[in-house]
Amino acid sequence: MRGPLFYSKILLFGEYGIIKDSKGLSIPYNFYNGALKIDEHHTVATHKSNQGLKRFADYLGTLQEEQPDLVTFDLDSLKKDIEAGLYFDSSIPQGYGVGSSGALVAAIYDQYANNKITVLENLTREKLLQLKAIFSAMESFFHGKSSGLDPLNSYLSLPILINSHDNIEPAGIPSQLKKGKGAVFLLDSGVTGETAPMVHIFMENMKQEGFRAMLKDQFVKHTDACVDDFLKGDVKSLFSNIKQLSHVVLDNFKPMIPKQFHKLWKQGIDTNAYYLKLCGSGGGGYILGFTEDLEKAKNALKDYKLEVVYSF
Repeated sequence: MRGPLFYSKILLFGEYGIIKDSKGLSIPYNFYNGALKIDEHHTVATHKSNQGLKRFADYLGTLQEEQPDLVTFDLDSLKKDIEAGLYFDSSIPQGYGVGSSGALVAAIYDQYANNKITVLENLTREKLLQLKAIFSAMESFFHGKSSGLDPLNSYLSLPILINSHDNIEPAGIPSQLKKGKGAVFLLDSGVTGETAPMVHIFMENMKQEGFRAMLKDQFVKHTDACVDDFLKGDVKSLFSNIKQLSHVVLDNFKPMIPKQFHKLWKQGIDTNAYYLKLCGSGGGGYILGFTEDLEKAKNALKDYKLEVVYSF
């Protein structure tokens, strides 16, 4: 058996904000992917993934008992395949904010869910929200709390616009310009980030009125503007808003930015060569960068490896 490929994702805008109903924009990132496979020889290399799937299958059993109206699975087939050596063969780095657990959730749903909603159907808003709810419940096994967006993105392999908590739609994003000087890129922090502790810090901060006000008046405001600008292709306004957003994050989300990047972050804002923002929950993994002039950014960041995600 070899299942279909599911891709990683990048949340361009909306990390943390979408918890508080900001807009968000998530795009598939085809550079990394994963697929379900069976290793009949039960080698050491696949053992860890196989054992993880065993625990996940138990969790899904509990989930369908507790919420049978939400989703049920062909657990017999799943368990039989796990016994046979099922594992998730993935190139997606874990703890990097590019949706490694999301791709796995999408693959399991695609292969084992009963009455699954397929990508070929007319995807009404109701169906999208239903999928998001299913994926949220499934992915909670990995993160403690999940919006369900990563698996949704991976499953549909489409850009997704999050207008609000209960209003999501597939988005048409401006086509990439191969000759464009501007770029969205990934910067490898060299350290792995853990989602749960970062979300915990955020939730603790949310108990403070000042932090909540900042989130609403600055973070969400600039995030929403970035999404609108990006979809409209208004580059000038986009970079003005990204700069503000980068500043807000540096001032208020320091624990989520690996220490060795604080200076680099500020340098980008001061020189306008590039602007950095969180990719996923932060704490490590990738950092997302935006620049109007890729060569200039590469120069300023010559000690780091840049992966271009999108050019315009």
